[in-house]
Amino acid sequence: MRPFPFENYLTEGFFDEMFGKGHPHKPLKHYQEVYNRLGRLESGEILEKRSQADSSFLEHGVTFTVYGDEEGTEKIFPFDLIPRIIPHSEWTVIDQGLRQRMLALNLFLHDIYQDAKILSDGIIPTEVIQSSSNFRKEMVGFDIPKDIFIQVCGSDLIRDDSGTYFVLEDNARCPSGASYLLENREIMKKTFPQTFQGMSVRSVEEYPELLLKTLENLSPRQSQKPVCVVLTPGVYNSAYFEHTFLARQMGIEIVEGRDLIAIDEFVYMRTTHGLVQVDVIYRRVDDDFLDPLFFNKDSMLGVPGLMNAYLRGNVALANGIGTGVADDKVTYAYVPEMIKYYLDQEPILSNVPTFLCWREKDRKYVLENLKSLVIKPANESGGYGMMVGSSSSEKERQEFKDRISSNPRDYIAQPIISLSRHPTFCEDGIEGRHVDLRPFILYGKDIEIVPGGLTRVALKKNSLIVNSSQGGGSKDTWVLKN
Repeated sequence: MRPFPFENYLTEGFFDEMFGKGHPHKPLKHYQEVYNRLGRLESGEILEKRSQADSSFLEHGVTFTVYGDEEGTEKIFPFDLIPRIIPHSEWTVIDQGLRQRMLALNLFLHDIYQDAKILSDGIIPTEVIQSSSNFRKEMVGFDIPKDIFIQVCGSDLIRDDSGTYFVLEDNARCPSGASYLLENREIMKKTFPQTFQGMSVRSVEEYPELLLKTLENLSPRQSQKPVCVVLTPGVYNSAYFEHTFLARQMGIEIVEGRDLIAIDEFVYMRTTHGLVQVDVIYRRVDDDFLDPLFFNKDSMLGVPGLMNAYLRGNVALANGIGTGVADDKVTYAYVPEMIKYYLDQEPILSNVPTFLCWREKDRKYVLENLKSLVIKPANESGGYGMMVGSSSSEKERQEFKDRISSNPRDYIAQPIISLSRHPTFCEDGIEGRHVDLRPFILYGKDIEIVPGGLTRVALKKNSLIVNSSQGGGSKDTWVLKN
């Protein structure tokens, strides 16, 4: 008799997405059908389906880049075949919470670059915002299109050991992962077609169309079809596959800085038929590299003169210049206050408790409790530069103690949360692995959120870091219609 896939499965005290806090042979109601389907799989069938998925990713060129990897930079994005399932009632709360957060973050960015009332009212210390490496003084007093700074946001959600959702961070500069969300769905529909069709899973396929509408909404020329482009740093960027994928799906051009030219405060794209005026740039290039005349003078990635065209209102950028303040992990700690200040509401989704090392009391606590905390630099992403205290060495803790003491503004600390786990195919069978969730929020005429998002999974046993650059993979996320 073949072994049952879950016969040796252990939840080990964690909140399990499939089983909750219950017995590993009694799945939650919304997982029952997937649980039953997996139970009918032969071991050879599992291997075959995993091989088909890997081949599909390879065929489609679904890759990412790991900087500094001695084995080579180009990697196939690891994918797990067991989908994460979110019931309708659960998604409704997530959806409402993300909409609330998107509104508050945009009101905050508009405010700090205009009247700065939240600062003068003492809700957030002025020096915290103005000392952020992503605060752009060039944007003070500048009216951006539609007063929206963040058109595309990827907020990372986690669940603790009771199953409660928390927002771990907001990615408001150049959030990545939407292409993997779409590719994951295509593969799952082919791999488990009957199970997928039988579960009334909500569609995510409209994301490229919604993204294009979001971009077109920004166009300074509304009298004609807007010309939108995706600006990429180039083939060596870690998310280049995504840049090309989204441009292709939206039916617009992908360009590098050398493909654009600024003339008389307008931006044009070089084509075989001559210059074409560009209305909207979906830029996947950070502020510092956009215009060597304004920011990093050595940048070869941007367009000289782009900022003058932008400040004149002749071209729109998504996301807006200066959105990185919202990415700052110190700013993140104040989002609940932003929601109360601008919307007069209580946050629907809570933040993870956060210690700000610039505060003397917080810093003292952090330095005395490094082993039980996660330490994060304020402006890094991708899991780089952080330390999980429980798995750190004495040497690492001393290094971080020195860094925090010498530059407290640039570090935060959070308790080590027992992230929820999800059944995942591993070498020795199905085992629990920690997961998070990155939904994508679009803000054009309205706020749009495709149901689900990118579920990232820490494929290394006991690891809490889900980033692909740190050995993580992904799963398809199924939001149920009812």
